[in-house]
Amino acid sequence: MTDTRFLQIHTLHSYSATLLNRDESGLAKRMNYGGKIRTRISSQCLKRHWRVADSLHSLDKIDGMVAATRSRETVTRRVIEPLRAHHDDDVIKAIEGEFQTAVYGEKGTTSRQPLLLGEPEIAYLAKQARRLAEDNVGDAGAASKAAKAWVKQSRANLKALRDSTRLPGGLVSALFGRMVTSDPEANIDAAVHVAHAFTVHAEESESDYFTVVDDLAQAADDPGAAHIGETELTSGIFYGYVVVDRNMLVDNLGGDVALAGSVTEHLVHLIATVSPGAKLGSTAPYVYASWMLIEAGDRQPRSLAEAFRKPVRPTLSSAEEAVRHHLCRVDAAYGPGESRRWMSVAEGDPLSDGEKLSLPRLAVWASAQMAGAPQSSIQ
Repeated sequence: MTDTRFLQIHTLHSYSATLLNRDESGLAKRMNYGGKIRTRISSQCLKRHWRVADSLHSLDKIDGMVAATRSRETVTRRVIEPLRAHHDDDVIKAIEGEFQTAVYGEKGTTSRQPLLLGEPEIAYLAKQARRLAEDNVGDAGAASKAAKAWVKQSRANLKALRDSTRLPGGLVSALFGRMVTSDPEANIDAAVHVAHAFTVHAEESESDYFTVVDDLAQAADDPGAAHIGETELTSGIFYGYVVVDRNMLVDNLGGDVALAGSVTEHLVHLIATVSPGAKLGSTAPYVYASWMLIEAGDRQPRSLAEAFRKPVRPTLSSAEEAVRHHLCRVDAAYGPGESRRWMSVAEGDPLSDGEKLSLPRLAVWASAQMAGAPQSSIQ
């Protein structure tokens, strides 16, 4: 088995008449590639759906899962709100402001950005806020002074918590990373790197004109529709690309190789079977990957997006053929260096190497790559 530093996961998903990821104007997100406009799905959208998916292979089904919450209201709702039934408002107010600043930075009381915090971190903050309130019952001035003193030590205390706690930032932080502007030492580098997905061909888009009929309106009174609207629908075959840095993942998981394997197995299933999408009720944008290739090796990863710089025909066979030809050219130029396994719903030609597997077997194979000896980091 090839020593694995990186897993590279390539996918093709085929969607019809959907609106998967909207921009600020409500239209499908786009990008220009190879001189043609393509429909795009942002990496943030993809990660969000994998993170919150409710399925057999959801992240919260993993043994050893530690939950996390991304919100600008975590201190308000999870740390301060439980105190309101037992303590004076003035005491709570004195404590809340200091905690908002400690967690969200200098603008924590006026302008907060959503921050991902693990359940161990939230529980610690809630415990400290409760202690301060109980130690200063009925004395807002003393509570404020004590809270300010706590803030001065908060970074050191939170660092001690993180150093002594398994997955203090939760499993999601270990996979996708996080940035904490108020405490740089709390930053976590992402172990899973996700590219924006895009159509392998030029965009296929149309405007969908629709009407809403009022069930109680009489035809004689109002023969027209109660509402007329228009929305955009797109179709396409999307190329997706995900890289898992094994060293970073194992490190973020506290050295737990077995957990890294479980996470990888679940992640492969999520990438293949979880669909992003708006307008669920009117487009049912649910598809599985038509094709998936996983490569395991120790060389720096490289996307296969170049296979689609020149748009291909909007068919799965054309997309698979383009990938095969591009991969052969890459191997000829750089030499083969990765172990490969793949899955496809088509009966097309196989890849030049590797083995065709079902998705469950492919996910198990990817999981097994986590057991190999990690390679030194690329500088």
